[in-house]
Amino acid sequence: MTERMQRLAQFCVETTFDDLPPALVEQARRHILDTFGASLAGADSDIAKQARQVFGGEPGNTLVWGTDLRVGATQAAMLNGIAAHALELDDTGGCDHSGAVVLPAVMAAVSMSGQAVTGREFITAVVIGYDIGRRVLEACGGYSAHNGAGWHSTATCGVFGAAAASARILGLDARQTLSALGIAGSFSGGLWTFIHDGSQSKKLHSGRAAEGGLLAARFAQQGTSGPSQLFEDVWGGFLKTLAGDTAQPQALDADLGVVWKLARCSIKPYASCRGTHSAIDALGLLLEQLQVQVDQVEDVQVRLCGFLRDMCGGHDVDTLAAAQMSLPYALAARLVHGHCRLQAYDDELRHDPRVTQWMSRIHLEVDPQLSEDGEPVVTLRTVDGRQASLCVEVPLGAPGNPLSEGALEDKFFSLAERVMSRGQAEALLGQLWRLEELESVGVLERWLT
Repeated sequence: MTERMQRLAQFCVETTFDDLPPALVEQARRHILDTFGASLAGADSDIAKQARQVFGGEPGNTLVWGTDLRVGATQAAMLNGIAAHALELDDTGGCDHSGAVVLPAVMAAVSMSGQAVTGREFITAVVIGYDIGRRVLEACGGYSAHNGAGWHSTATCGVFGAAAASARILGLDARQTLSALGIAGSFSGGLWTFIHDGSQSKKLHSGRAAEGGLLAARFAQQGTSGPSQLFEDVWGGFLKTLAGDTAQPQALDADLGVVWKLARCSIKPYASCRGTHSAIDALGLLLEQLQVQVDQVEDVQVRLCGFLRDMCGGHDVDTLAAAQMSLPYALAARLVHGHCRLQAYDDELRHDPRVTQWMSRIHLEVDPQLSEDGEPVVTLRTVDGRQASLCVEVPLGAPGNPLSEGALEDKFFSLAERVMSRGQAEALLGQLWRLEELESVGVLERWLT
């Protein structure tokens, strides 16, 4: 299996912008744009402000987006990674939250690379990061297997994506990149225990993975060796330790450079866990289909797999983090407030008595016949006895049902304008839409501060 690691390292070093299909470049640009928007809004969150207090006294040259604070490169990777995931509006479907891990690491690496990094090289590094992080997750057996075992894949697998992308920006050769990936394995970690009390530790995971990946590449750059047998079936190996019963090592390099993992990623239209999105869409479509208003709805039943129930079945809305993981809250918010955008998760709206009432009329039922990776079936019953059921297999924001360019820009402005003027947000958006034309992506800092 050492050969697989070597193939991954060579892929990171040898892939060029011209190898990327045009549709993939377009999607990469959309995800970069979306992640910057999520990060800028997240910079104004409580958890991001708390994190800045931790590092605020440590000077450096790398910008913390949405602020005028500069810290060391690795601290910036962590702080921007935390902000990117702080509001649950970052993309999903990669490691899982690849953008919040890869982009902060890449930008931090750019700040310390010592030379201009072109937009084309920047996009290439981002695509590589998404690819490697996802491949490690698939080698663990996939999302439901790995996360179902208690690991948070954004942290455990994302660190590899951040290491690969950082190694590319820093110009590491294949041997150094191999070490960076090996070191990243030792920096991996992240548990789902936050789910039981709505704690904020989940928001730290993306930042920690970005920081760890960048550090792994920096250590490798200086000659520090990493284990070459990381993915071998040996004591202490990554898969043997974290995925002993579910490992699929062949996924590490299957169709490498042919099947691009970024292509499967989704951009979120809603400020909640991706696991809630299909049901939100289904509820909206059922309201239209039955032509009913909220006061004509009797109740809502959701048939779902056990994994989704365990992850998103909670009723705790005392904290933002807990509410964003709650499927009952998402559906109640859709009924009462008419949407599940970020505003629906504000303190005042979360504690609206109408939402509490509706949450008691949303019933979740585990269907053992549903796949652990499948979407739920939503049934809406009206007060006059009618009912209809629907399963949305491809929710809004997924590659097969993408946000329109207008909707993507609307989301970006709604987030970026939390910390900057409309004019500055428009200027940043203009730069991001022409990213591959930039001679140096360092100029983006001008609009990110």
